[in-house]
Parts: sequence; C-alpha cells; structure tokens
Amino acid sequence: MDNQQSGKELYFKRVPVVPRSIQGGFRRFKTAILWLGFAVYFLLPWLPWSREGAPSQAVMFDIPGRRYLIFNLTVYPQDIFWLALLLFIAAVVLFFATALVGRAFCGYFCFQTLWTDAFIWLEKWFQGERPARLRLSRESWSKREKLLKVGGTRIAWALLSFWTALTFVFYFGYAPELLQTFFTGDAPAAAYITTLVLTISTYAAAGLLREHVCTFICPYGRFQSAMYDPETLTVHYDRRRGEGAAGRASARAGARAREERSALGHGDCVDCGLCAQVCPVGIDIRDGLQYTCISCGLCVDACDSIMDKMGWPRGLVRYDSEVNLARSAPTPPKLHWKSLKVLGYGVSIVLMTGYLIYDMSHRSSFEHSIQQIRQPLFVTLSDGTIRNRYQIRLTNISGAEETYAISARGLPEGALDLGNFESVTIRNGKSVIIQASVMLDPHRAREIDHFEFLIRNGKGESVVDPARFFTKH
Repeated sequence: MDNQQSGKELYFKRVPVVPRSIQGGFRRFKTAILWLGFAVYFLLPWLPWSREGAPSQAVMFDIPGRRYLIFNLTVYPQDIFWLALLLFIAAVVLFFATALVGRAFCGYFCFQTLWTDAFIWLEKWFQGERPARLRLSRESWSKREKLLKVGGTRIAWALLSFWTALTFVFYFGYAPELLQTFFTGDAPAAAYITTLVLTISTYAAAGLLREHVCTFICPYGRFQSAMYDPETLTVHYDRRRGEGAAGRASARAGARAREERSALGHGDCVDCGLCAQVCPVGIDIRDGLQYTCISCGLCVDACDSIMDKMGWPRGLVRYDSEVNLARSAPTPPKLHWKSLKVLGYGVSIVLMTGYLIYDMSHRSSFEHSIQQIRQPLFVTLSDGTIRNRYQIRLTNISGAEETYAISARGLPEGALDLGNFESVTIRNGKSVIIQASVMLDPHRAREIDHFEFLIRNGKGESVVDPARFFTKH
C-alpha cells in the first residue's frame, strides 16, 4: 500500500535528546569510569618506558617495524593467534556480563557512552542545564546568546574530537616526535588522513548521532536480547508498586502521603518524569524493558532522589530480574550466576585467559626455520664429495640484541660450512638468513642420512631441528 494512502511515514524527524543532570551512585560510577578511561586513553602514549632498541614509549604500534610494543611485551605479526584469542576472550566477557547484568557494558564502558557523556558535559557547561538548553534550541540563530553558547559548544566538541583522533595517531609513532612533525607539516600523509577521518567520525557519533548509534548502528543492541535470561539483572520499573490499582498520579494535595495514595488506589510513582529526562537515549523506563536501554542506571538515581524527598523506600526503579519482579513479594536483587550458560562463559574465560598467559610467558626468545635448498637437491663435486645446501632463517624477538651460535650434531667435524656465520648477532625484531652447506665423502654419505642443527643463544636457550642429507633423488 502506498505510504501516502496509509497515512504512515517511513521516516520521522529526529527529536534531539537533551538529558538532565542527576547525582547518585550510578552517576558517580559512570563519572569515575569516564575519567579513568580518558586518563588511560589520552595519557598512555606519553608514558615513558625504557626498552633497548626501540622508542621509550609504553605502548606503540610500530607498523613500519612490524612490531607492537606493549610495556615489556613485544608482539610480532606471527603472534596473530594472541590477537584472535584476545578477541575471543573479549567477546565471551561481553556475553558473560550481559547474561548477568544486561547491557551494562554499554552504559558504563563503551567508547560511544564515554565520549557522549563528555560531549553532554561540555554542552551543559556552555549552555546550562536541560531547561536552558531546551529554551536555547527554540530561539532564533539571530540571537547573540545562541550564537555564542552553541558556537562555543561546537568548537569545544571539535577540539575534543581532534585531540581524540590525534591521540589515536600517537599510538602508531613516537608521540613527542610525531606531535612536532604533525604541526610542522612533516608527518606522514596517513597521520593527517587518519586524524581528519576520526575527528569527523567522533564529532558525528558523540555530538550529532548520539543515541542513534546505540539504537540503529550498533549491532549489539539488536542481538543482546538473545543473551538475556529471566534471571538477568537489568534496570526495571516496579510497575506493581508504582502504578497501584488506579495508576500513577502526581503528589498533589490529598495524594501526598502513602496512606492517602493507597486509599485512592495510586502507587508510589508521582509521575514527575525525571527518570525519562535523565535518560541519555530518551526512553521512559516505565514503558517496560526496551532494547534501546543501555542499563546505565541514571533513571535509578533519578527515582531514588524523588523517593528520598518523599520519604519513601528506594527501589521503585532498580536493577532487578524479571523473575524476582514477578514474585508476590520480591526479594532483594542478587546476581544469578548458577546457570549452565553463565558458568560456561566463566569457564571459557578462565581457560582461554590461562592459555593466553601461558603461551605468552613460554614464548621462545627467537624464531627459526631451516629449509633445504632443492634446486638442485644435492651436488656431486669433482672429487666425489656430495654437498647439500640449507637456508637457516633466525628472527630475534627477545627484546634486545642477541648473539646466536649454530652447530650440527651427527656430522663429522668440518662437514658443516657456515661461511663466517658460526655465530651471528641480530638486533631485536630483525631477521637474518644464513646459507649452510654440508659436504660428505661418498662413504660417509651412505652412512648418514639424518643429522640435527643446534641453535643456541647467549642466554643458554637452544633448539634442535632435524635435517636430512640426500645422496639421490
């Protein structure tokens, strides 16, 4: 049916969400996470960290050097398994948290939440509290006040977006040097392109789109319901307590005391709307559980503040489970972790984390590969001696310059020819290819078809690699 005939529109004009500030335990927790997250993100590239043969920066992703410096750990592209395992652990931790406390990750730890909170704080600092911002939005752009306040807000957003983007770039180079070259025009083109793209995307996501990122763009909001259980703790409105038999009503004369309201059939909800005003995604928690709810708990703080003013018990809006709310006499909320799904997530996290730590702590300080040169497989010299050639590749991943000694077991003395590379010094993160030859007289060649290469570093670590000696195709 044609949309005009049906009278319905596929699209609606976006009504910006203008949240009110609120104080309370959940707001304080969100603020603490915000400052902690910003401190880690913005200060980490500037944290000095002494290491040999690399910039003194605690965390740096050295793309040209094909290495990732993370404190005392140096990660190379061949360690991609660690990244895959880390992503798996992060996904399972997210599922584990969702099964226990719903979409709390979105409410407190998501980058979109953190930067949107910061943008809202700047907006409040320039334009005032929610009523002042709403009034300002209705005024004409010809008003000087609106130009100054809104313009100041947008400039502050742009500066924060720019510094966010530039800080991201700092992770891919030595920050003090990159900062200087960036503003003198000598930085690589990739630095300017990345900064421009991330500045625009940060400004758009945290300043313009905001709740639409959580509602329409982020896939997590769509599939999170599949991970919910009836015992999952998430933000709920206690409809039975709040509505009563006659529904909610304002605290007017004759309906202010709980006894008066009970006699009239009204619940504890005074219909102040504060829970909806503080919501950063613009929903009313009293309409029931909604997929757009990010479980940030600000509506809990708002409702608790009203209950405190009225002198009534807190918890009309609270973290609770559907099972507990359905009881005739709800008990205090608690985490329900004794389910097969939650236990499975927990066991997976412990096992995979343990294996990752074990693998990282037992990684060899060097990598090697030995390949026989097969073109030709062997060569018979003029005196009848048979020669096989091998290519040895050594990569130093110890974190410092290291010297390696190469020898062979199972061969007569003088049979192994390494040129001048019986020992070789390799800088950290670098590789060296060594050509080796093994020459045996016909009699020894018939007796020896296997031997071993022995590679040892200065710390006493060694590896033994078997090799074959060919005398015929």
